[in-house]
Amino acid sequence: MIATVLSTFSLISMAVKVLIPTPLQKFTENNATIECSASSVGDLIESLEASFPGIKARLCLEDGTPRRFLNFYVNSEDIRFLDGTKTPLEDGDEVSIVPAVAGG
Repeated sequence: MIATVLSTFSLISMAVKVLIPTPLQKFTENNATIECSASSVGDLIESLEASFPGIKARLCLEDGTPRRFLNFYVNSEDIRFLDGTKTPLEDGDEVSIVPAVAGG
């Protein structure tokens, strides 16, 4: 019984809140916040693409790495200093997609 519960639990995807920047909201039906199920940032990007076709090309290069002018944060931590797109996600995490800002 316990093994069944544990194996079922490990198959459950995590509910994650995604904050979408204004320039990309045209791909999310003008939603600034999206709820997704994903176990990693890479899975999250695939989940967004499944729900909102075309958004992945704006987020990633052809090889799946995030574009240089976009920063991804998991609970305010930059994924470049974690495990990149392999950064694990847990239920209740918040992922922010933030366009890089330059100027002087």
